[in-house]
Amino acid sequence: MHVVVNAAQSVDGKLATRRREQLRISGAEDFDRVDRVRAAADAVLVGVGTVLADDPHLTLDEEDRRVERLRNGRPGNPARVVVDSTGRTPTDARILDDAATTYLLVSPATPDDRREALQAAGAEVVVVDSEDGDDDGGHVDVAAGLDALAERGIDRLMVEGGGEVIYSCFDAGIVDELHVYVGSMVIGGRDAPTLADGDGLTESFPRLDLVGTERLDDGIVLSYEVETG
Repeated sequence: MHVVVNAAQSVDGKLATRRREQLRISGAEDFDRVDRVRAAADAVLVGVGTVLADDPHLTLDEEDRRVERLRNGRPGNPARVVVDSTGRTPTDARILDDAATTYLLVSPATPDDRREALQAAGAEVVVVDSEDGDDDGGHVDVAAGLDALAERGIDRLMVEGGGEVIYSCFDAGIVDELHVYVGSMVIGGRDAPTLADGDGLTESFPRLDLVGTERLDDGIVLSYEVETG
């Protein structure tokens, strides 16, 4: 599977404020770029924290005549994926409507009744193995989740955040491309989310090859290829 991470951050590397408030970091030109990246994907993945904070829809504008062209003739929207280890996605979340298939990657720790409620709300719940060393079974193994998605026909995946799930993807060594829009603003705050949160890497850092820069709106997009394996 080909995995593309896309994010927008401030100059000081923050995705949002310390209150996890959604900010408009980029503008119309970058939104168009993100639409192109999203349309090229078979599925778009976020963490449950993003769902709880922003209630995203993660779809393309069906009235936009570019959609069919961006999708190369493929019908509808890319599938939506939420890494939701313990089934915290609200049953009335926008991501659970019928605009696209939505996969929830949950761990064995998610109670059966919660899985059933999410399925009834429109999700396809996929139980995924826990991370190695996670004795309570509470954290989804992202690499195993991608294997499960591949079995369902997902070949190209776009990861849109947040910082915890992006870190998990880098930690698992599964990222092929990274695109970062750096907006002309400073947010600050030691507790504000960054591009890659989580425990942090202490060795075997990902090797990035800068392959492109593009000035959009009042910022710049940095595009990298990531050495995997």
